[in-house]
Amino acid sequence: MKAALAAACLTVAFAWAQPVPPIQSQPLPPPGPAQPQGAQPGASQQGAGQPQWPPPEQWVPRSAARLQLLDKLEATSRTVEVRVGQSVQFGSLTIAVKSCLVHPPDQQPDAAAWLDITDGRPNEPGFQGWMLAREPWVAMLQSPLYDVRVAGCG
Repeated sequence: MKAALAAACLTVAFAWAQPVPPIQSQPLPPPGPAQPQGAQPGASQQGAGQPQWPPPEQWVPRSAARLQLLDKLEATSRTVEVRVGQSVQFGSLTIAVKSCLVHPPDQQPDAAAWLDITDGRPNEPGFQGWMLAREPWVAMLQSPLYDVRVAGCG
């Protein structure tokens, strides 16, 4: 039994000691619908001046952002609509909406808002950037007291 275990350990150690050839990789095509048979990534399908395959994702600007706000300490929440270029107070937070975009109707629904969030309390984190409605974990306010999420655009 001990001899079999020792042989197995030597086999594993020998296998790890062998040089490993480098991994050859190819870049993945951009996300989007499947390409037609024989199409090259980024190659024009219709000739010069025609859109590239796949078409770039499009966003449509809207005039307001719908935000879900949660006060974790008070256990209260509310949904507010804030016009682009304006701001709203929520507890010690000031939330300014700089832009709000949605996908067009022919694409999967989603919304993104550029928010500038400041906390009036000293040494508390703020946030500046895009927040996505369908993927709120990608970019979020890191606060022990508040949660801010984009619910959509109006």
